[in-house]
Amino acid sequence: MIKYRTLQEQELSRSLFSDFIRHQDVDLCLRRENGEWVTRSDPFIDDWSEADYQVLIDCLRNTLRTDGLVYGAFINDALKGFVSVESRIFGEKYKYMDLSSLHVSEDARRNGIGRSLFIAAANWAMKRGAEKLYISAHSAVETQAFYISMGCSDAAEYNQEHVSAEPYDRQMEYTL
Repeated sequence: MIKYRTLQEQELSRSLFSDFIRHQDVDLCLRRENGEWVTRSDPFIDDWSEADYQVLIDCLRNTLRTDGLVYGAFINDALKGFVSVESRIFGEKYKYMDLSSLHVSEDARRNGIGRSLFIAAANWAMKRGAEKLYISAHSAVETQAFYISMGCSDAAEYNQEHVSAEPYDRQMEYTL
């Protein structure tokens, strides 16, 4: 049985992620070329190092310190998925909130966890006055297919911080 709950800053440590497998074999990626999205073979393995986990933990702690959301999915008390949303509203035309992370452990994918976490994030942002979620989506075809299945589309406005940090990501939005 999957249990969901809001995470607290004091529990964010490396041990929380001890049963979390961040591994993705990526072959096909979507890239924007001449204004069109095209599929390209660009094989790589996406996995987190210990340093990556520490950066993640620091970012999630900051999210909580700034009144954002960090929400987790647990199976047998082991973290198997999480989502984070930043509390700051941004955008010139639209009121965006940043869905800053959404990850499901490799051994728990295809069980509806990502969908449930996404819906929880959308509900949280809507209750706090956002009109849209902003997503800087990983370039993997599977990742973008997930967001499209959730009803996301290309962002009407781009957050230049995200574009600069991850130039191959697809900038997407979800209307709340």
